Amino acid sequence: MADSNASGTPTGESGSESSNEKRHTDVHNFILARVDKALSEGLAPSALRTRFPPEPNGFLHLGHAKSICLNYSVAERGDGATMNLRFDDTNPEKEEQTYIDAIREDVLWLLNEDASAKQLDDLPSFGVERFASSYFEEIYQAARQLVNKGLAFVCSLTPEEMTQTRGTLTAPGQNSPYRERSVEENMQLLEAMRNGEFDDGQHTLRAKIDMASPNINMRDPILYRIRRTEHHQTGAIWPIFPMYDFTHPISDALEGISHSLCTLEFEDHRPLYDWVMREVDFEALGAPDVPALPVQIEFARLNLNYTVLSKRKLKRLVDEEIVNGWADPRMPTIAGMRARGFTAKALNHFCRMIGVTRSDAVVDVSTLEFAVREDLNERAPRAMCVQAPLKVVITNYPEDREEMLDAARHPQNPDFGTRAVPFSREIYIEADDFREEANKKFKRLVLGKEVRLRNAYVIRCVDCIKDASGKIVELHCEYDDKTLGRDPEDRKVKGVIHWVSAAHAVPLTLHLYDRLFSEPLPEANKEIDFLEGLNPNSLQIVEGALGEASLAQDGGGFPLQFERTGYFIAAGPQSPGVYYRTVPLRDTWAGGADDNG
Repeated sequence: MADSNASGTPTGESGSESSNEKRHTDVHNFILARVDKALSEGLAPSALRTRFPPEPNGFLHLGHAKSICLNYSVAERGDGATMNLRFDDTNPEKEEQTYIDAIREDVLWLLNEDASAKQLDDLPSFGVERFASSYFEEIYQAARQLVNKGLAFVCSLTPEEMTQTRGTLTAPGQNSPYRERSVEENMQLLEAMRNGEFDDGQHTLRAKIDMASPNINMRDPILYRIRRTEHHQTGAIWPIFPMYDFTHPISDALEGISHSLCTLEFEDHRPLYDWVMREVDFEALGAPDVPALPVQIEFARLNLNYTVLSKRKLKRLVDEEIVNGWADPRMPTIAGMRARGFTAKALNHFCRMIGVTRSDAVVDVSTLEFAVREDLNERAPRAMCVQAPLKVVITNYPEDREEMLDAARHPQNPDFGTRAVPFSREIYIEADDFREEANKKFKRLVLGKEVRLRNAYVIRCVDCIKDASGKIVELHCEYDDKTLGRDPEDRKVKGVIHWVSAAHAVPLTLHLYDRLFSEPLPEANKEIDFLEGLNPNSLQIVEGALGEASLAQDGGGFPLQFERTGYFIAAGPQSPGVYYRTVPLRDTWAGGADDNG
């Protein structure tokens, strides 16, 4: 399980849900059914407790988001139920404080849809934050218990020798020649390991179970290994570190976890989890008095096409500078999606949409993009931006005149209010919104025909100016001053296009993010480097775009809809005028935009 702010909301947002129960538990699944059964059979709601145990060796990604949402939804099943955040910090060579800080921020952001909580403790169903290293002494005492019971021994095989004696899926393993060391000798060696008297790898502590077990995880698994390295939480106190499979059940028991939720790759590890639960005296370790020991339940991990969700592979993208860090908006990390303008509500909605099963399946990334669009369509204010400007001179509009037009900040929700949009003689429209000739399906501006400017007048194109190469560089149009905000009864204009006033336009640079991989399943062929499936157009930078005047005051923090274009979010004060595309208005990979405008 270890590798298992766009939070600001504009005034007058619609469609938000403040109830945690409604947000997180409105979709049933087999795990929630099992939890409800336990509650109906007498488990006290206050004894219902889950945990999310990330390893702090990278940033959290979308697969972790699924686990967080699932664990928290269980914690919301009853009063007093909670979810703990427990860092699995048993491998200090790969762990950093940077990752710990990022994980805290991601968990808080994801579960804090209404941005009311300032820290994890403010979340209504959050329990405590812990580290596996918080229990190093108790875990060590559990190891001593097993040695004293004759259920663990110090093994001096090298890693290569251990591999050779482990056996295969069809052949049993061989007992270590050190398996029959006496309890006294094992205790002395374990103490010496604890005191730092041996070199890395010189010894391990192994459980004494069954080398002939059909489950390789039960063939005398390693419980402790020697690592003389500095730990980010405990310093140099511990020269030995427990393995995750030993740490996991003990930490669960010490925290009074009732349901330990893991992805399916841990199903074969469950017999070892249960073995530790049976053989360790948790009362002697100071575990809380709970009705029952934790139960491990597995569910299918998230697989998303056009994406990799392996932390090791994501780290390679970062290390080889294929992306700009863990929070690059193309990354499927929670930090990357937040930077791109994905909302916590949309990610929670996505996690509910895909459900929780025990069957591995590949989710289409368009499902994620749909969840984002569905949320932003209700909550994102509107603005106009022209990506490829084409100048339009409205020849019958007075040269010295300017007027401020009223435009709704959201077309379906008057609570958002309005914004002032300046209008003048010279404006810019999208170059793609004009054709000299077009069929009836083209509902934008055509030479000799009319179109409505969004929130403004109807204009007719009377001429187009070309340069020496024949490229259209300017349009001459006439406006009808009686058409502001309405179509006259004697004629209806079907087409509507967006525009910006030339004198008031705000220069913008747009980062158009797309899927990081063009290969649907970049990890499917194990013989080919997954990087060969990279999408060369995952980032296109558009210089020279122009936005409406209101964008000069955009403080960022929440996405906008650039009308007829897509959802965008300001990169932030460190990059003024730069906007990241969150998602386009439609799934362009499913056939592209139509020709109707």
